[in-house]
Amino acid sequence: METYYEEKTNLKEGILYPFECHIQKSLGKGTLANAHYHYYIELLYCISGKAQVFIAGKSYDFYLGDIVLINSREVHSVYKTSDDDVEYIVVKFDPNVLYSTSITVFESKYVFPFTLNKSTHQKVFTNNEIKDTTIPQLINEIFKEYINKDYGYELAIRNNIGGVFLLILRNWYDKRLDLNINTTINENILKKLQNIFDYVDKNYMSDISTASVASVCNMSYSYFSRFFKASVGKAFSKYLNYVRITEAEKLLLCTNLNITEIAFEIGYTSSSYFIQQFKHYKNLSPKQFKIKFNLDVNNNYFNIFIN
Repeated sequence: METYYEEKTNLKEGILYPFECHIQKSLGKGTLANAHYHYYIELLYCISGKAQVFIAGKSYDFYLGDIVLINSREVHSVYKTSDDDVEYIVVKFDPNVLYSTSITVFESKYVFPFTLNKSTHQKVFTNNEIKDTTIPQLINEIFKEYINKDYGYELAIRNNIGGVFLLILRNWYDKRLDLNINTTINENILKKLQNIFDYVDKNYMSDISTASVASVCNMSYSYFSRFFKASVGKAFSKYLNYVRITEAEKLLLCTNLNITEIAFEIGYTSSSYFIQQFKHYKNLSPKQFKIKFNLDVNNNYFNIFIN
């Protein structure tokens, strides 16, 4: 059985960011990207040459001006098929970037098509399909913002990513395309998920667990665990930690609470376990995170002032 490696999230100055962007280029024939997968959603935008992209075992031509859309956790690889030079912009981002704040069913129905690794939606958007849209411009703007890192670039990137995916969804809607998710994510499932999301938002600061939430939802532990991971793409415990760590970021930067107080405020019963989880998700301790981001904010304001 063939195995594929999971690409780890890149670090920027020791910090895990929800997106990354670069230009991939190669000279001569050969492999541009070996078969792999990752939690990120990925966009490829060809700016010169041609290549072959393999997604979930299927082959797609990738020409100048084309865009390839790769779902979260989809196995993919890229190969050159000629001696021509190939260059393409790579945009990768955490699916949570597509949500306004916490995960809600209101937005989930639009995001799920890109997080299901068995989704069969359109993978390649040809130059002819998108040349008269703003999609190429938005992707170029994402790359420019990521490289220049002007003040507020994170917000600009997030807005532009949202713009790209809104145009893709409307393109599918206009074509009356079936996203093939109705059998997987129906209204009943969406209601169940909304109840879970709402419960977590109201109770993450308490000592809740997979077992306790399963009980509240009148599901067995095993059924709830399978249901949540199949629907959302991650285990419930990881989602709960994501919610808590996201809230911890706000408390670290916007309050004077100490580490122990923050740990208890967001539902952890141990400050050492909170620190362990924070370092796992952010690659920095809570203290290092606070120092790093307070320094960045001060430097940005200083740069604005002197410019």
